[in-house]
Amino acid sequence: MPEPVEDVTYRQQDWYAEELADRHFVRCEFFHVDLTEAVSRGAVFTDCVFGNVAFNASRHTDSAFTRCSFSKCNLFEAEFTGCKLVGSTFDRCDLRPLRVDRGDWSFVTLAGADLRGARITDARMREVDLTGADLTGATLTGVDLSGAQLHAAKLIRADLRGSDLSALDPTAVQRSGARIDAEQAVMLAQALGFQVG
Repeated sequence: MPEPVEDVTYRQQDWYAEELADRHFVRCEFFHVDLTEAVSRGAVFTDCVFGNVAFNASRHTDSAFTRCSFSKCNLFEAEFTGCKLVGSTFDRCDLRPLRVDRGDWSFVTLAGADLRGARITDARMREVDLTGADLTGATLTGVDLSGAQLHAAKLIRADLRGSDLSALDPTAVQRSGARIDAEQAVMLAQALGFQVG
């Protein structure tokens, strides 16, 4: 890993299709930076701020964005594979259609986020804040949602099979047409006070 870049502010930068391999940024700020179609592999961003950054169609593999803040960023068709985003926050970002495969998104704040049609598979999202998030038609399969905040979330027609739904109060979400497996059905029935069998 090269020496980290620390406490640098980037404004109005054109990083279109930039290759960010093994780069390391600490407490850096990015404002109005164009990262459209950028590719990161093994890059590390720690305590960084992203404001009005375009991540459109960007691809991120085995990279880390820990305790970062994303505000008014565009992540249209962005993909994260095996990435770590622990403790990061997303505020007023365009997240459709986000794709996440594996990785650790624990303690991430996505309250009120529009995640319709998002595809999140085999990821860890412990204690993620999805309060009021719209996950209509989203795929969240094999996701660890233990301790997640899901109050008032829209899970309409969402595919939740194989995910940890132990923190889900089925009476506190919109869930019509949501798809679950048999094991989850038993657990949710018990959460509602039913005796199964």
